[in-house]
Amino acid sequence: MGKLHLKLARITVLSLLCLVVAFSGCKSNTKDPGKHSNHTVEIPTVIRPDFSADTAYEFIARQVAFGPRVPGTEAHKNCAGWLEEQLKRFDATVTVQKGNVKRYDGVSLPMYNIIGSYNPSVPKRLMLCAHWDTRHVADQDKERKKEPIEGANDGGSGVGVLLEIARQLQLKSPEIGIDIILFDVEDQGQPDDVKPSKSDTYCLGSQYWSKQPHVPNYTAQNGILLDMVGAKDATFTLEGTSMYYAPKFMRQVWDKAIALNHSRHFLYQRTDPIVDDHYYINAIANIPTIDIIQYDYATRSNFGRYWHTHDDNMDVIDKATLQAVGETVLAVVYGFE
Repeated sequence: MGKLHLKLARITVLSLLCLVVAFSGCKSNTKDPGKHSNHTVEIPTVIRPDFSADTAYEFIARQVAFGPRVPGTEAHKNCAGWLEEQLKRFDATVTVQKGNVKRYDGVSLPMYNIIGSYNPSVPKRLMLCAHWDTRHVADQDKERKKEPIEGANDGGSGVGVLLEIARQLQLKSPEIGIDIILFDVEDQGQPDDVKPSKSDTYCLGSQYWSKQPHVPNYTAQNGILLDMVGAKDATFTLEGTSMYYAPKFMRQVWDKAIALNHSRHFLYQRTDPIVDDHYYINAIANIPTIDIIQYDYATRSNFGRYWHTHDDNMDVIDKATLQAVGETVLAVVYGFE
């Protein structure tokens, strides 16, 4: 079957149909940026938190320097160790969930879901997550399609923002519990030109964690997924899966972004549902989770001209975008109710 603006995965026919039906009366035309949500924004008073886009940028550059973080490679193994080390350095209680998962073609891949927890005994919790692996093929490129990509934006940017948030949590502890989860084996799904088509081949790390969380019976009040949050002039919309499972929370996050003068990046526009890590967290773990993910009306994929190509390198990353996302998420952390 065809895509429903899916960035990352093919879900079962039944699940997809249910989601389409749920949105049939309210979704916007994703090619028409003029269609806005009718939500009235009441701008809250938000204290601007400390966040260093310079430091987040360096965390991204450090990941890219390892090389493509494709599961099973030396770069992947080395980066996993570095990520664990960074979270420990910022005083998180760190758990590494190790396992093996099978790619769409039957290849067994090592998986490292890396979790850093703050205030682990506090019952009120907020989950912040991103994926850290990078695509094993450049299937959207015109050249070197079978070679892995650097993944500065798709893979590196969300992790870079979360590591800087971890650094800030070390300096100013939140009142709530925070779990930073870096999901692995997210971007190893089946390319479009490989047949026959299979479902659920992306987001293998989050599928694994959603069925077997790092803490038995783990739960959180909400979750925020960051995916492709570092590109210049990136815009983030009210993505459909997020609005289906956690509409109130998503509006609260967007309201904080507007209060921090980040309306240039955070748009009150509804767009079609996509399947990303947050879909499985919502559908399996039952944690209302939203996705802050780039949506680019001007490109065929809707995810930028560099998506799944060799152009996804450090030249794509912009500190102003990192600042907007990082400040917004930290404002949510420190003001979480």
